[in-house]
Amino acid sequence: MLVALAVFSLAALALVRLQGVTLRTAADLDSKALGQIVARNLMVEVQTDAAPPSIGSEEGDVENGGRRWHWVRMVKATSDKRLLQVDLTVSGQAGTSPVVLSFVRAVQ
Repeated sequence: MLVALAVFSLAALALVRLQGVTLRTAADLDSKALGQIVARNLMVEVQTDAAPPSIGSEEGDVENGGRRWHWVRMVKATSDKRLLQVDLTVSGQAGTSPVVLSFVRAVQ
């Protein structure tokens, strides 16, 4: 009986640890999905702005989904003078994975 109880307690502890990992993973996925929405919103702003972004680095903060997001935008010239490459990184809470989005924008 004592051996069965020990085996059961070890199994229960493993399930509790698995539950914790699952919750952390779900929270990271939720943050990543919302970060992708924020990055796409920022991309649409850059794409629809009449003036192209200036070459170089720029950063700022935006609030979306009840959270504050920090973004960094790197704009580089491409071999085609009519296009700019834009690399956008959006970070949420500490300890979560940042979202990186790269796209091309016409200079006009």
